This record gives sequence, C-alpha cells and structure tokens, in this order.
Amino acid sequence: MSEVRVLVGTRKGAFVLTSDGKRDKWDVSGPHFAGWEIYHLKGSPVDPNRLYASQSTGWFGQLMQRSNDGGKTWEPVGNKFVYDGVPGTHQWYDGTPHPWEFKRVWHLEPSLRDADTIYAGVEDAALFRSTDAGQTWQELSGLRGHGSGPHWQPGAGGMCLHTILLDPSNASRIFIAISAAGAFRSDDAGVTWQPINRGLRSQQIPDPNAEVGHCVHRIAMHRSRPSVLFMQKHWDVMRSDNGGDSWQEVSGDLPSDFGFVIDVHAHEPETIYVVPIKSDSEHFPPEGKLRVYRSRTGGNEWEPLTKGLPQSDCYVNVLRDAMAVDSLDQCGVYFGTTGGQVYASANAGDSWAPIVRDLPAVLSVEVQTLQ
Repeated sequence: MSEVRVLVGTRKGAFVLTSDGKRDKWDVSGPHFAGWEIYHLKGSPVDPNRLYASQSTGWFGQLMQRSNDGGKTWEPVGNKFVYDGVPGTHQWYDGTPHPWEFKRVWHLEPSLRDADTIYAGVEDAALFRSTDAGQTWQELSGLRGHGSGPHWQPGAGGMCLHTILLDPSNASRIFIAISAAGAFRSDDAGVTWQPINRGLRSQQIPDPNAEVGHCVHRIAMHRSRPSVLFMQKHWDVMRSDNGGDSWQEVSGDLPSDFGFVIDVHAHEPETIYVVPIKSDSEHFPPEGKLRVYRSRTGGNEWEPLTKGLPQSDCYVNVLRDAMAVDSLDQCGVYFGTTGGQVYASANAGDSWAPIVRDLPAVLSVEVQTLQ
C-alpha cells in the first residue's frame, strides 16, 4: 500500500507526518531542529529518502540540512561556507572577489531528474544550484544580472525568491517568482532570464503595467501541462496558457483575491485551489471563516470548501509555501496555518480534518507519495 509523508516546516522546528494510503491515522516525528526556524523542507522526487531543510536563526544565520533516510537522521551540508568561524553564517559566492551574504533560504527545489541536484531561492533575491547534494552552491547569476535587477524592490516579507518551478518536459526551462519583482523564466537552464509579467497589473507601483515590480506570491503548474501556469498575486489570481508570456485574471467570484497559496489537483489540470485572505493589512480569512476555494474550470468559477474547517472566529494565515497535494488516486490536499494546524483532505477538498494541531506557526507544507 502507498504511504504518504507530509513535511512541515515551522517557526520552531520541522515535523514529518506519515500515514498509509487511507490517510486517516498519522504518525508524527519531531520536532527536528527544535527551536530553529525551518523555512522550507522538501524531498527529492528521484530518491524518496533524500530530504533537504532550510534551517536558520537570528543567532547563527543560515544552515542547510540533508537527510538520506527519510528524515530519521540529518546532517549539515555546505558548511565549508563559514563566516569568521561562526557555524551557519554562509558565504555563497557569486563569482566576485568578496562573498555575498544573504538572510535566508526561502525555497528549496530538488531536481526532477538527479537526486544530487537542488535549487535554492534566497533573500535578497537570487537563485543558487548545487550539483553535489548541497555541499557546494553556485549562483545562477544571470538572474540578478538581468537588466531589471537594479529596479527590484522588497515586498512586506523581504525581497525573496520564493517559488521555483522545474518543467517536467524540458530540463532547460525554469520558472521563478520574486516578491516584489515578479515572475521570470529561463529557457537555457538558468543562464539567461526574461521577465514574464505581461498582463499583470499592480496599483501599488508607479507604473501599474510595468515589466517588473509586481508582487507575485506563488506560481503553480500541473506536470502534464507545464506551459499552463496559475498565479496567486498580491491581489488577483492569474492564469497563463503560454508559459508566462501573457496572463489573464481568473479571480472570478472569490470573496477576496488576496492570498498566498495556490496549487493544482494531481490528476485534474483544470482544478485549482486557493485560500483567500481578507487583505494585505488583515492577514486572516474573510469573516473569520477558514475556507479553501476550488475551481474545476481553471479559474473564474469558485466553490468554497468548508466541511471540517472552522467557520467562525478563525484568524490564522496560510503562507505561500504551506499548501501541497499528494498523487494518490483520490487526490489529497494539505495546508498549514500560522495557528499551528495542518489540515488534510483525502477527497480532493470535499472534507477536511486536522492531522496535527498546536504546532508552532507553519511556514511550509510539502508532500511525498511513496509506493
């Protein structure tokens, strides 16, 4: 029988939740790295036992951790980058004579083809790649070297590269998103980049239709249609049918088109999920009702999914990396909240139940489906 492993990063440690294919009883392992901020935790699609974690504190800076046994044990990697003898304060080199330091690794994206290759998006915004399982990292400097780089500005959460999508059908194509610069695409494995923001409109910037400067919160794709992208923007839910060359709004009848997460059903490329948040100043669900919204038509027409979710006095947030789906025949959907709950639906969102409660604030949720 299949097994599902849910990887949860929180403000104070990492947790690994496992269940069989029924997904009704869960074992909880953790906290790993108790007291440390685990911004992202993700497994390799090539080697199910290979996990990576982004670990940081204000005291010791950024560490990278790797597990080769599904999260039972961990080892720090990349620690040749030590600054003034203090473990964890990395120097990630960009080819210049002096090290370029960064605040945090926001997102980890293991390769779809090679267990030892992994990408990292950091703050201030840049993209790195390791080809030796996290021991050493090289910046894909063409991104920061793009002509628009000097015009990037931080969003409220910092100038972070928070989304990395790898095209399953084209090893040379990479999509990334930066808050608050926008979305970019490389068609040559990260050597050169182009902004892909045509059709985005943001009232908060001097030129609402500018090439860069848009606060993109998250991008998602379905493996079978990598040229169809869905975006949750600072305001607006968007869709592209041509690899980001142009976008159109599909917010439709959502109660709010502000939010952070967006994801796609494992087997239905036109079924997408978002969690509306009231506004950019009030980071909680509209009316205090925690609702996941599902569109079965690729956007515009949305239905609220509420069964099992609190429908009064709920003031949690759901952050940009805190939703994921499994690939079982009956697709499971998972999301975590800043209140420390991880909710799961084993029936594509029709009903929900908390699989763990009272964790530290959840920063990321990822899922592995193990055969």
